[in-house]
Amino acid sequence: MSNKLINNIVEMREDDAIATVKQMMDANVPVMDILDKCKRAMEKVGERFEKGEYFVPQLLMAAEIMTQITEMTKDEIQTKTDDDKIGTVVMGTVEGDIHDIGKGIVNFNLDVNGFKVIDLGEDVSPTQFIDAIKEHNPDIIGMSCLLTVAFDSMEKTVNAIKKADLRDEVKIMIGGAPINDEIYEYTGADGWAEDAVKAVKLAKNFIGV
Repeated sequence: MSNKLINNIVEMREDDAIATVKQMMDANVPVMDILDKCKRAMEKVGERFEKGEYFVPQLLMAAEIMTQITEMTKDEIQTKTDDDKIGTVVMGTVEGDIHDIGKGIVNFNLDVNGFKVIDLGEDVSPTQFIDAIKEHNPDIIGMSCLLTVAFDSMEKTVNAIKKADLRDEVKIMIGGAPINDEIYEYTGADGWAEDAVKAVKLAKNFIGV
């Protein structure tokens, strides 16, 4: 039944995936085992995305399936404590930009891979990022944008973190459709990722996992 769940998620059979989870829960399969199979399924979805076999719509569909499964199982499991997480990421769409779809996909993938994700939302100012660093002591700051006018906001935020003497406390990664090597160097970030799968790999690399 566990392989059936993985296949249903990977093949985007939403109704079948939800029905399989219900069957597994009715059969008293440990919820952590169910979620482990979901994680394996998401890894396979990520592999297909990397190979160009899946695209953003498939990532969104997989995320929707996982959201429903999480909702189904939340009463059966204790949320992991912060100590169980492999790292903390503060995410936000930078000042002047209000797009969040890409950030949402990255957040989800980071979460299922063991990160604690704190989403500051959209149009996030440098001061808000700095306040979040002081409050949450994250390992990583993630900045997203879709508009080219937000490049300056990214650079401004990195400099503000530096001026606040917090630059050595965090790794900074950026992402978004218009990001490339040139923009990455301009902003002064520590790395960039073109999609959610690569963002997870970059985050794990940052913390040595």
